[in-house]
Amino acid sequence: MPPFIDITSDNHIHTRLCHHAIGEMEEYVLSAIKKKGLSKISFLEHMEAGVSYFETTWLTEKDFDFYFEEGNRLRDKYGHLITIQLGVEVGYNPKCCDELIQRLARRKWDCVGISYHFAKHEPYQDAINLVSRKEPSISRIDQIGRDIVLKDYFKQLIEAVKHLPGTHLCHLDAALRHQKNLEFKSEHFEQIEELLLEVKKKGMSLEINTSGYALRNTPFPEPRFIRRAVELEIPLIASSDAHKPEDVGRYFDQLPDYITSCLV
Repeated sequence: MPPFIDITSDNHIHTRLCHHAIGEMEEYVLSAIKKKGLSKISFLEHMEAGVSYFETTWLTEKDFDFYFEEGNRLRDKYGHLITIQLGVEVGYNPKCCDELIQRLARRKWDCVGISYHFAKHEPYQDAINLVSRKEPSISRIDQIGRDIVLKDYFKQLIEAVKHLPGTHLCHLDAALRHQKNLEFKSEHFEQIEELLLEVKKKGMSLEINTSGYALRNTPFPEPRFIRRAVELEIPLIASSDAHKPEDVGRYFDQLPDYITSCLV
């Protein structure tokens, strides 16, 4: 039997509140309702701490106040049609781990996705956005060295899973996704194995992120990592990583066959 993945639930949705997506929360709810068979969505807005970057791509605490207020209003309005979860995608910062834990403890989250978007590398004073398609980020990663940046990426994800109260892991291999001809080395594979073992230990899930279809014609993560997660009996969840309402549930119909193909 192939591993089960619920394609009626979208577990990773952003809105205009994160400053790099478009659309109100209600527009995403309505889009999900119109998609046949979609029974649950999870908003997963960005939380960061201690990041120095030229633009803000995450929510403030005031933003989160509105997020919960609006989310609860939408639950009251559409709860008879669809389950609406209010979650957070927390970006790890090793220098602000205690702050992140304290901020997470202030609210009741339905789910907590763990990621690592902003890395600090010499000689640059500001953080580097690892998932940005913008040229300055891409060139800085090349100047520092892809292997060095990737090694740090997996190291920080391992620490994040160990220390943060996460429910699922986001973007396992999506760092540097806009670098051309990116290859993982043996040391990265060893880190990914350690990472998956930590995910298993914490009882977390692994997201299958269908944003990859628009970037490389397959979802994230790569088949070999999905296969290893299945071997470890780590639950898989479907995530669109929607940044506009029409992205909700995108490519989900392809996931069952794709995951089966990963196990061959």
